[in-house]
Amino acid sequence: MSIYLDNAATTFPKPETVYSAMDRVLRETGVSPNRGGYRQSLDASRILFETRESLAELFNVPDSSRFIITHSATESLNLAVKGLLIPGDHVVTTTMEHNSLARPLHEVSNNGVNLTWVSGDENGYVSIESILKAVTPHTRLVAMTHCSNVTGALNPAAELGSILKQRGVIFLLDASQSAGSVPIDIPAMNVDLFAAPGHKGIYGPQGTGFLYIADDIQLKPLMVGGTGGGSTELTPPDDLPERFESGTHNIAGIAGLRAAADFIASRGIANIQRHEMLLVSQLIEGLSSINGVNVINMNLAKPRGAVVSFTCHGVDPSTVGFILDKDFDIAVRVGLHCAPLAHRTIGTFPEGTVRVSPGIFNTREDIDSFLAAIDEIAVKRVKGANS
Repeated sequence: MSIYLDNAATTFPKPETVYSAMDRVLRETGVSPNRGGYRQSLDASRILFETRESLAELFNVPDSSRFIITHSATESLNLAVKGLLIPGDHVVTTTMEHNSLARPLHEVSNNGVNLTWVSGDENGYVSIESILKAVTPHTRLVAMTHCSNVTGALNPAAELGSILKQRGVIFLLDASQSAGSVPIDIPAMNVDLFAAPGHKGIYGPQGTGFLYIADDIQLKPLMVGGTGGGSTELTPPDDLPERFESGTHNIAGIAGLRAAADFIASRGIANIQRHEMLLVSQLIEGLSSINGVNVINMNLAKPRGAVVSFTCHGVDPSTVGFILDKDFDIAVRVGLHCAPLAHRTIGTFPEGTVRVSPGIFNTREDIDSFLAAIDEIAVKRVKGANS
């Protein structure tokens, strides 16, 4: 039986309620929200509204209209960056960013936005002190990942958000690796812009994501078009969320997102985090005992997410991944994980690492099988070097 350990990329499998919700909408609703007064369209509109309500409850946000439904965290981050910044603005970010944030920031820096990169440490943690040292009286935005998709390092977003609020600096948090698996209270953390995908820790389908926009933040739409209302004007509506949701919604995916958010709420994020951290502890302890394996970010006492990266001396990460898939039917992620600056920071560029990311449907037996496979690969490597 195959073992899936690449949940940091996309969680799999999904809860049964996600599958059934999407199937029901495709078979019974099948139309777009806000595009008609008949029952099917009203049902689609209700699904869209209830999805926002579920997300608002999950992250303790009183006004669900502040959640913009997108097609991915990448779209959400592009909307936040390009909708906010203008030439002359100063932005502070980190070297631990995924390309979904690093590339939009790099793009606007070519158009007159001043960008400062703050380095993470060898385990991927970014200190509050280093970020605040880079903040100037002209800084408009601090944009950073909550949890590294390479090392699992969980950064102190709540403490940073409080300080930035006092200084009048907007705070954009990329929660791609934390939403759904780490307890998050958006207002309490003083986060102004909060981006996440539906298909990772929330266990929804691909093609879904969202962006939370605080009520004092003004953004330009990333794209404009039909919204189902306000059709007499050639300009997009001012009201949220319609201002940022032009075009036809992925209503089946959104129904799946709602079912996933409700599933996460029913399980309890703290319970999910506890389960994943038990598997992470088992992974780190087991990998650390294998000769020739170097684990990145081994300190279990520091805050972290369910991501473990390692290298195996003498074996390229891509080879390890290939053997795990071919000989053991185990799926992991290898390489640079769309985060080349992060790998430069921790010293694993250009080969990258082997990344293991357990989820709520993984078991201790899965981890035992994975560790046995890595031990066998390492033993063969030693025998090959001595032959």
